[in-house]
Amino acid sequence: MQKFRQPDAEHRPRALTNVNRLDTHVGIPAHHHDDHQIAYAGSGMLSVTTDAGTWVAPTTRALWIPAGTVHEHRAYGRTDLHCVGLPTRHAPLPPDRPAVIAVGPLLRELILACTREPDDGSPARRRLLVVLLDRLRVSPLQPLHLPAPTDPRLAAVCAVLEADPADGRGLAALGAAAGAGAGERTLSRLFRADLGMTFPQWRTQLRLHQALRLLAVGTPVTAVAHRCGWSSASAFIDVFRRAFGHTPGTHL
Repeated sequence: MQKFRQPDAEHRPRALTNVNRLDTHVGIPAHHHDDHQIAYAGSGMLSVTTDAGTWVAPTTRALWIPAGTVHEHRAYGRTDLHCVGLPTRHAPLPPDRPAVIAVGPLLRELILACTREPDDGSPARRRLLVVLLDRLRVSPLQPLHLPAPTDPRLAAVCAVLEADPADGRGLAALGAAAGAGAGERTLSRLFRADLGMTFPQWRTQLRLHQALRLLAVGTPVTAVAHRCGWSSASAFIDVFRRAFGHTPGTHL
């Protein structure tokens, strides 16, 4: 994966293990660590952005951020951000790209225990880390990644949809509105080649990302459905349930 090398990104050698309390829409600017990091929102929702796209994680998910990856955090809703720094000798997940991990009750409690108790280097602390690493290795990865386009024609189209996820126009009309200078067939091919998914798949992923952000700040389910482009609340609930395994109401 190409690294997100912003010129002004801060280098923080250690990825600290701690808890940060963030207000909604508050972010942590672009930075990178020499350690791996697990980021988990004990409340609210967290997003992480790199040059490869954006990953989102509600309270049932955590984010894996490999060492050296320049990234930005942003909170949606009042967020307790629990971060666990892991030396590079510990790589329970792929070391070349961020990922979203399913967080069950045991993994959640392990993350909370690691971030709320001081790392005193005791045998008990080392045992806690061993169990945490074991759970991370077997936790399912979740498809909550919204890839970022690299082709400028595709980027123009995606920017139109990012500004208004409810825009229901087809690919040809969006390309014309964005001044992409490419027809529907070319743009369709670019979605598959550049982003690894079809145009409808990418648009659905974008809408789900926006829906998670809106839900995290308390937006009613019906309003979320319409603001994200679904024809009805029931259509939104059906897509949300298939993506996350529960309804938006349960999520809230």
